[in-house]
Amino acid sequence: MHGPVAIVAAMHEELSALLAQMPDEQRVRVAGRDFWVGHLQGQPVVAVLSRIGKVAAAVTATVLLERFGVRAVVFTGVAGGLAPGVRVGDVVVATELLQHDLDASPIFPKYEVPLMGLSRFVADRAIGDALSGVAAGVLRDPVALTGRAAVEEFGLQSPKVHRGLLASGDRFVSTTAESEALRRDLPDALAVEMEGAAVAQVCHDYGVPFAAMRTISDRADDEAHGDFARFVSLVASRYSLALVGAWLATLPAVS
Repeated sequence: MHGPVAIVAAMHEELSALLAQMPDEQRVRVAGRDFWVGHLQGQPVVAVLSRIGKVAAAVTATVLLERFGVRAVVFTGVAGGLAPGVRVGDVVVATELLQHDLDASPIFPKYEVPLMGLSRFVADRAIGDALSGVAAGVLRDPVALTGRAAVEEFGLQSPKVHRGLLASGDRFVSTTAESEALRRDLPDALAVEMEGAAVAQVCHDYGVPFAAMRTISDRADDEAHGDFARFVSLVASRYSLALVGAWLATLPAVS
């Protein structure tokens, strides 16, 4: 399959880290967004900031598919941990994605996308397996990845990789009451964020492989308002660069 790989970042710091490693990026502006076309690890890529929320992310994904003809979309960003054992500094690679704030009942079952008969969108297994494999290797040495000070500040001594359900919604989940409600309604959800399921739905409609990889920045509870920007700068941006780069390096060379 031809075409570039889309790397979609959720935060400016993550996108900047990726762009710094692209030797030949060229900006293309579409729909008020900057799409950066170039190469990373020798692979043709289009890197872009998703913007925040499901509608903004869906627009970004649609432009990637219509204008740039990407062959796969990989989303990297942060998320709040929900499931027990999903801790700050861990990585979640999605197997499925669902919109936790979608409810057209009683006409349609809760969470089901009207007229599609689907509530969960399956992420690409091959890309997910590859991302999980490189993540497990990279996370073995968190000090080399982020520096000792960040490891000690955020408690990153033994980061783990998790596979499972990501829940997306148009709100930043930042209270214990909200996170407990989500765990009760979606007991298999590993983490919560604001874009992934929308991008997954667009990719499903176009038949293009999609994968999502999220670094856990908080536990989506009353402490989630902590130094979020500092975590993104010191930890999440470095995770994204290392993991995306390591995955791209595994792909066959494109002539």
